[in-house]
Amino acid sequence: MSEQGSTNQVAAVLSLLRPKQWTKNGLLGAALIFSGHFMLPHDVAREGLGIAAFCMLSSAGYVLNDWLDVEADRKHPKKRHRPIASGAVSSTAAFVVMAGLLVGGAALSWSLSPLFFLCAMGYLATTLSYSLYFKHLVILDVMFLSGCYVWRGIAGAVAINVVISPWMLLCTAFFALFLGFHKRRAELVQLGEGGGTRKNLAEYSPAMLDQFQAIVTSGTVLSYALYCALGQSGWMMLTMPHVLYGVFRYIYLVDQKGEGGAPDETFLKDKPILVTVLLFVITAGAVIAAEHRVVAG
Repeated sequence: MSEQGSTNQVAAVLSLLRPKQWTKNGLLGAALIFSGHFMLPHDVAREGLGIAAFCMLSSAGYVLNDWLDVEADRKHPKKRHRPIASGAVSSTAAFVVMAGLLVGGAALSWSLSPLFFLCAMGYLATTLSYSLYFKHLVILDVMFLSGCYVWRGIAGAVAINVVISPWMLLCTAFFALFLGFHKRRAELVQLGEGGGTRKNLAEYSPAMLDQFQAIVTSGTVLSYALYCALGQSGWMMLTMPHVLYGVFRYIYLVDQKGEGGAPDETFLKDKPILVTVLLFVITAGAVIAAEHRVVAG
């Protein structure tokens, strides 16, 4: 194989792993920030290892999903360019990559702690259940994806041995549902009510999704507001403007700009959202750091 061919193969395998989606695993860091442990190098390192483990396991799930959907992907205007569907990566090579990711992710999870390993396996079971069965069932498809986000939040707390607020987990679940139903809405607009290559998309309708979106948007905002109000510091309410703007901006992008079909891409390419996330992290970090100094003093 020529040097150019080797480079193309590596690029195809990297694309198969969907590195853009690794941003979702940053949710493990929520416990690190909100507990104030981001000032402890040991815990920062452990959280980094936990995120790396989840990146391996999530990529293994993406590889499996692409392999299972290869025929449907070849009929999709965008997904036909995916590595397995396009033939850039063979099914055999994909299985080897998936096996390596599973072993590596499981080993790294166990090295952190048996409890973290159980959380990682819970996440893996949820994402595999989605790929193998639940992605074909209306409503449950989005709920199972939401479960993957909740496992990330729990695992982040377990990695550094802190207690995570039930309100934060509730907010995480609602936010995941928020993204999931907006994704279905975007797909419905792009592919039509016939559903395109997604079998269960025809079971959704714009009117029904509007109701779902209203419920989960309210749940997301209210659960986060309650977390801020009932948490260790009421000053966390200073982050509410960032959360509200981020939610409203995302709805605007889905409704007016046709975004939302790939939430990771929407977040990474929209500068106002990126700035909002940065301001949120700075504000939350400053409030928590100040609170810890007051307690220590």
